[in-house]
Amino acid sequence: MQFDLSQFESYREGNRLEVKKAKGGLPQSLWESYSAMANTYGGCIVCGVGERRDGSWYTTGLAAEDVAKLKKELWDAANNPRRVSANLLRESDVTDYEVGGDAVLVVTVPRAPRELRPVHLNGDLMGGTFKRNWEGDYHCVPREIKAMLREQTDETLDTGLPEERERVSNLDGDSVRAYRVRYDARHQGSAWSALPDEDFLERVGAARRAASGELLVTRAGLLMFGQEWRILYEYPDYFLDYREHLDPYVRWTDRIESQSGDWSGNVFDFFSRVSAKLLVDLKKPFRLEGMVRQDTTPVHDGVREALANCLVNADYLQPWSVVVEKWPDRISLANPGTIIAGREQMLRGGVSQPRNRGLFKMFNLIGVGEHAGSGVPDILAAWDAAGYDAPVVEEQFGPDVPDRTAVMLPLVARGSGASLGASLGTSLGTNLGTGGQAVNQVERLLEYCAEPRSKGEIQAYLGISSERYVRQELIRPLLESGELRLTIPDKPRSPNQRYVRA
Repeated sequence: MQFDLSQFESYREGNRLEVKKAKGGLPQSLWESYSAMANTYGGCIVCGVGERRDGSWYTTGLAAEDVAKLKKELWDAANNPRRVSANLLRESDVTDYEVGGDAVLVVTVPRAPRELRPVHLNGDLMGGTFKRNWEGDYHCVPREIKAMLREQTDETLDTGLPEERERVSNLDGDSVRAYRVRYDARHQGSAWSALPDEDFLERVGAARRAASGELLVTRAGLLMFGQEWRILYEYPDYFLDYREHLDPYVRWTDRIESQSGDWSGNVFDFFSRVSAKLLVDLKKPFRLEGMVRQDTTPVHDGVREALANCLVNADYLQPWSVVVEKWPDRISLANPGTIIAGREQMLRGGVSQPRNRGLFKMFNLIGVGEHAGSGVPDILAAWDAAGYDAPVVEEQFGPDVPDRTAVMLPLVARGSGASLGASLGTSLGTNLGTGGQAVNQVERLLEYCAEPRSKGEIQAYLGISSERYVRQELIRPLLESGELRLTIPDKPRSPNQRYVRA
């Protein structure tokens, strides 16, 4: 018998919906899904339902007494810390339904707060922690678990002292002076402006007193004002990269990278240099306040905000770099690490949970960044008011790719027909999501297959890490619809098989 999915449609996005037959009791896979959903976006597990090959659902014949046993088994396990590290469920999260005479149990799993992540099973942190991506549940690898553990506390890592103790005199003097100029312009008459550098840096959080009383640089101060080669002692994978693509015949028309050696390579100087590059071509309509022309708009402010968010929320211990790219029609910004508060909360605003609170404070003191968590909603509002296509925010995580967050800012008029949904995945060399981007992946695949291409060639061209996703979600539907055809129709599994646009 067919099962009505309508009340659970919202959970389909991001593959947050899972069905379990549960004929012999709660399966082990339910708890793997519980852990995965809790550590990702939350989700919904439906027990007493199976799935056919065509994707349709059917009930498996559970009786009311079966569901009562499942509920008891569920609550007993959820409240047993040796079974699962955190019980996130409320009574209202566990409900049962009657569907065509059969019983169905629905478990709604909330996203775990950061202090409870990683949610793991059987007391096994490294072996019992799961996350969920579009393919389903997967075992977390150690770097993902370590990242969640780092994010449990309110005092972020960057507010502490590096293992290699740094004196204030080791910071880049030009960077400190440039920062103080911006601070003084925003805080005219501030008592901090008259302080010597050491005292000023302590006030803004770039330095703090050790137990010995010695003033030492914090991790935030090292990132913000340090020399790149010194930053690498504490953050071995630290790398900042700006790429400009304004000529289609040139790989990039400009590039700024932290390892070039001709500038400090720190976060503040990167922000200063790159924000100037990103803003130079933005429209500046003539506008006066009093008799003074205003050279910035909410879009300018939004670009600065997005760049600062990228730098403030980067997990500099992850094996990936900050990448900022500019095209004539868009800007993309990507940082290692996913969103601590979650993508949905970030889009709603109202909650500020920066990964690097020390960096956040220093940017805020020069007028960049929002304490109220309104940064991303303000960016969305600015783009809407300017008549641009809406910005896109995506996260990527998985056992075979570093965790990362990416934001794409279109610079084209809404409804212009520009196809930008795949820009994030294209620029970063990886698939960063589903939904709207999948449509553009299909368009790019069909264009690429104007000549016969192998599955491996298609996967490499699209920059997608999952072979299964390319095969199941892109190629197979196009074969079924007739938009793609096989070059060897009678040997679908041949290693010499190629796909070509029909």
